[in-house]
Amino acid sequence: MTLKLIALVDGSTYSASVCDHAAWIAGRTGAPVELLHVLGRREGGGKPDLSGAIALGARTALMAELAELDAQRSKLVAQRGRAILEDAQAILTRAGVAEITTRLRHGDIVDTVAEVEHDASLILIGKRGEAADFAKGHLGSNLERIVRASHKPVVVASRAFKPVQKALVAYDGGLSAQKAVDHIAGAPLFAGLSITVATVGTPSDAVKQGLESAKATLRTAGLAAETRIVEGQPESALGRLVEDEGFDMLVMGAYGHSRIRSLVIGSTTTEMLRSCKVPVVLVR
Repeated sequence: MTLKLIALVDGSTYSASVCDHAAWIAGRTGAPVELLHVLGRREGGGKPDLSGAIALGARTALMAELAELDAQRSKLVAQRGRAILEDAQAILTRAGVAEITTRLRHGDIVDTVAEVEHDASLILIGKRGEAADFAKGHLGSNLERIVRASHKPVVVASRAFKPVQKALVAYDGGLSAQKAVDHIAGAPLFAGLSITVATVGTPSDAVKQGLESAKATLRTAGLAAETRIVEGQPESALGRLVEDEGFDMLVMGAYGHSRIRSLVIGSTTTEMLRSCKVPVVLVR
C-alpha cells in the first residue's frame, strides 16, 4: 500500500503553495493526497454563555436568538472549510494528481493529525497560517506543535513553490540528522536530485568521518551526494549556503543532538524555518 500525503490547508496565503508542494511530491512518488482542514474549537461553536448578563424579561427571546446566531455561525464556518478544501482539490486536479481525498474535522489540529497520520508518509504544512501577511517574522502557531507531536517527516512549504533539483542536508551528527539521511536514502521523492550534506563547524576527523558515512549511505541508495564543511554559526551559515548556491530544499533533523526532544525543536531548526525561502523537510 502506498502511504498517503497529508496536506494541511487553512485558507492562508500558504495554502496554495502547500497544494503545489503536495502535487510535486505526489507526482514523484505516486502517493495519494489527503487534504485536511481542521475547524478549531473556537471556530466550530462553543461560544461563551452570555445568559447571566440578560435580564429576566428578555431572557427567553435573547437566548433563542443567541442560539440561532451561534448555529448560523457554525454553519458558515463549516461552509468556508468545505470551500477551502474544494479550492485545494481543484489545484491538485489541475496539476494532474489522480487520487485526492478531503477531510473536514473539528477539534485541535495536533490531536487530529495524530489520529490520521498512521497511514501517511509525510505531513505538509505552510510556514505560517492565516495571519501570514501580518506576522512575517513569526512561524505559524501550530507549526512547532505539529513538528513536536508528529511521528512522520514534516514538509514546511515555502511561500512560493518551484520544482526541486538541489537539496541541502544539514548534518550535525545527531540522531535526528542521521535519521534524515536514512529517510532521504529510502524515499523515492529524492531520486535523481543532487544532494549535498553539509556540516557547520571545524573540519575535525570526527566531522569528516560523519560526513563520509552519510555520503556513503546516500550513494549506496543510488543518489548523487557530496559533502561540505562550512564555518560560522549554523543559524546563519546554512541560510547563506542555501541562498548563495541556489538550493531548492533544506532537509534537517527537527532536533539538534544537544536538545531535549520532548520540549522544543532545535534553535537552529527554528531559525531555518523562519528565514529560509525554500521548503524545509524536518525529520524527527
